Formats: sequence, C-alpha cells, structure tokens
Amino acid sequence: MSAELPAGVHCASCQERPPPFVSTVAPLLYEFPVDAGLKALKFRRRLQYAPAFAELLIATMPRLDADVDALLPVPLHWRRQAFRGFNQATELAKPLARHCGLPILKGVTRRRATPFQSALDAKERSKNLAQAFTVRKRVTSRHVLIVDDVVTTGATTRQLAATLIARGAEKVSVLAVARAE
Repeated sequence: MSAELPAGVHCASCQERPPPFVSTVAPLLYEFPVDAGLKALKFRRRLQYAPAFAELLIATMPRLDADVDALLPVPLHWRRQAFRGFNQATELAKPLARHCGLPILKGVTRRRATPFQSALDAKERSKNLAQAFTVRKRVTSRHVLIVDDVVTTGATTRQLAATLIARGAEKVSVLAVARAE
C-alpha cells in the first residue's frame, strides 16, 4: 500500500510548518511485513534485505525531480555504526548510487550519540536531533537526496536537510522505503 498523498497535497504538520526539503517519497507504509523486514535489516543484520529494498527505491526514483545530483544516507553516530557493523541507510544508498550514477556525499556526520528516535514522541524527536548533524565542508551538490529506511515524524530529515542547506545545498529531497502513518 502506498503512503503518498495526492500531488500538491501536504500533510497537516507540513502545512503548519513547511519542511526544508522539497519532497519526500516513501512508497510503502511502515506496517507488517515491511516493518518486520526493515527491523530485521537494521537490528538483526539481515543485510540480504537491503538489495530488495534498494530495488524498490530505484523503481521509485522517477517520482523525484530529475535534477538530483548526490545521495546522502542518513548518518549514524560512529558508536552506533561500530556496534551495528553497518549503516542501513548506506546499504540502501549504494545500489541506488550505482544504478543512477550518483555520488554519495562524504563528510556529513552525526556528531552526537542521540537516543533511538523510536522511543520518543514527535516533540522529543525534534529536540533530540537539534544540532546532531555536522557537515565538514561546503556542499557543492545542488540537489541532495537523503536516503533512509523509514520516515516517522520527519524530524531526522528536517534537521539533516536544514544542515545541508546551511552548508550550500540548494535543494534537498527525501527517499525512504517506508513512512509511518
């Protein structure tokens, strides 16, 4: 089932507080069996799920503006990535980058080890991510596509997009496997 609103229709929170990104595409709802697959990828190291989810993202690319010129997997804090052994967003972005011939941005990090977003409500998620990301050098890409596994409240993508724009990106869009209702 698709989680997208009709063209030109924005969710209530986006109408109230417009996000710094131009669009979000998440072709699936975060419900069974999608949630089980994403949790298995993320928390049980079932990396075999990444190529299948990446194929879905590749098929979804035509829904985005054609001027995307770089990908950015949502960064994990170095400790979380070391514990997990991988970044699920990077595992989704690598096949996408190969297929589309797009570079993956480097030098964007999560500077603070934030608690898991899933345990927080919308207001706490936003506060949790304040100044969580840093970009080491000016972004020269014009339209950056943030890649993630799931978008819940949009707090992560809002903060990351604002950081990218402050460092030189003209536009930011978001592509995720699933969206929570």
